[in-house]
Amino acid sequence: MKSFVYDYGTEDWTKWIKSQGHPTFRSKQIMEWLYSKRVTSFDEMTNLPKTLREELARYFEFETLETITTQTSQDGTVKFLFGLHDKNAIETVIMRHQYGISVCVTTQVGCRIGCTFCASTLGGLKRNLTTGEIVAQVVKAQQHLDQTGERVKSVVIMGSGEPFENYDATIQFVRIINEENGLNIGQRHITVSTSGVVPNIYRFADEDWQVRLAISLHAPNQDLRSRLMPINRRFPLKDLLTACWYYLQKTGRRLTFEYALIGEKNDQDEQAHELGKLLSGMNCLVNLIPVNFVPERNFVRTPKKQIFAFQRILESYHVSTTIRREQGHDIDAACGQLRAKQQGLLEK
Repeated sequence: MKSFVYDYGTEDWTKWIKSQGHPTFRSKQIMEWLYSKRVTSFDEMTNLPKTLREELARYFEFETLETITTQTSQDGTVKFLFGLHDKNAIETVIMRHQYGISVCVTTQVGCRIGCTFCASTLGGLKRNLTTGEIVAQVVKAQQHLDQTGERVKSVVIMGSGEPFENYDATIQFVRIINEENGLNIGQRHITVSTSGVVPNIYRFADEDWQVRLAISLHAPNQDLRSRLMPINRRFPLKDLLTACWYYLQKTGRRLTFEYALIGEKNDQDEQAHELGKLLSGMNCLVNLIPVNFVPERNFVRTPKKQIFAFQRILESYHVSTTIRREQGHDIDAACGQLRAKQQGLLEK
């Protein structure tokens, strides 16, 4: 199978170009065609010799993703369902905020983590994505935004799958979109989320960069977290928190904890007090997320009154807290929901 053009950063292109006997400045030209001009074929790379364009076509696959479905919400959120070369499908989301436009990308086809409130895990894990399949999601989103003269400002790696179970491809993805010759998205505008793959939290802390880290927490104690997130049995809460403290001490950067509020499951005052005590003294932000309704999961949302009460209790422990603004409510907003819906249609 050919490599995808988006698998390579400048350094990789330079090595390949040299191996083919071409001058190294061609690597920068290729990157400019891919990321600045965002062409869709090798033939459009008109300042490259025809022989080089033919070699590129021989060794690399250009069309990485095929757009199956595009959903647009009244609030401007756009959700794509992309088809892959092996007939699998993944989701990518464009979100509009006051601070600019962000893109949420997927790192795996499906997910094996098994969080009980998430649609991504329906059907289990099919495979990891390549670096190029992750990069292409941002390129496709930017091509969509090019129609209105807008630009991707930030990227969150919070779509389907567990990024830290596809660590190497995820890290290479971050490096490519951060490159000046790539999409030139600042490191502080990139956030990686993990459900708690402890060994790779240490690896991530040791990376020499300013990329942000978010931890999907969703419960304040071992028993409840294990029921909601089976990964907690493999990497217990106490080990996760030890890794989080290492990250804070090593990087000096604030950590974000994602906490999905599920009615009558993890949203009571008692749990808010427990969470406040657990995180008190940490340089962190808790992002409270009203859970998306997924028919297969049958969980209910926490009432707004209780969401605000939960926030007040956390803040009484001097834990910084935000409530995620709801987006894409009128489309298949939950991670994995559009893909699951499409698979269900195909099965019928």
